[in-house]
Amino acid sequence: MRSENPSKVVPLQRAESAPAVNSIRVLTVNTHKGFTFFNRRFILPELRDAVRTVGADLLFLQEVLGTHERHAARVDNWPEAPQYEFLADSMWPEFAYGRNAVYPHGHHGNALLSKFPILRYENLDVSIAGPERRGLLHSVLQVPGQHEVHAICVHLGLSENHRQQQLGLLCELLEQVPADAPVIVAGDFNDWRQRACAVLEQRAGLREAFAHTQGRLARTFPARWPLLALDRIYVRNAQMQDAQTLSTRPWSHLSDHLPLAVELLL
Repeated sequence: MRSENPSKVVPLQRAESAPAVNSIRVLTVNTHKGFTFFNRRFILPELRDAVRTVGADLLFLQEVLGTHERHAARVDNWPEAPQYEFLADSMWPEFAYGRNAVYPHGHHGNALLSKFPILRYENLDVSIAGPERRGLLHSVLQVPGQHEVHAICVHLGLSENHRQQQLGLLCELLEQVPADAPVIVAGDFNDWRQRACAVLEQRAGLREAFAHTQGRLARTFPARWPLLALDRIYVRNAQMQDAQTLSTRPWSHLSDHLPLAVELLL
């Protein structure tokens, strides 16, 4: 497991005097680089309007563009800022970005948008072989009145063999996190065979929000006719409630994946 970007510590004013926070609302979405299914239309402004309505404290993003020169030249309403900054706007004052895939015209990766200070973050390269680039974006948050909260934004590979190795690397990362710290691991696991839950529960003590609260994983792909449970929210040292699949319009037309949301009690 390699660090794609150097570990970054962000100097921030501490929030120790702020009122204690006892619950966190989490949202995860594969943004499909801001385009609709089959890349027919640029939809990022509509996606920003939609995510604002959820009231999430933490927003886990996958397939978010840092920059793309060709799209910027061809798309009329292409934002000047990176996509994660455009989505953060005034709602999420803190954000972290982990660049995974780099190509001649730009790059994309995972991002975390947060209403809480991000004390430090690191993007870990878990690519296995070939051109497919994958990463784990690990952020440490300062949540008032709580321990440091660890948030890991995940996008795993398409190959079953690669995913199993990447899950192992994720478990190795979690072994370095304090045993009593709240942990949220969310994103696109591409786990259509549904093998990740057993690995993460046995090796890392993680529970999946929908499997725990509803008895089954949420189907999220493809968005308009969801058949596969690819997106997940795993949690340790927090209670889960109000797990929701955002499946109606406009969500079903904003990406090729449906977003997931859950309320966590700390």
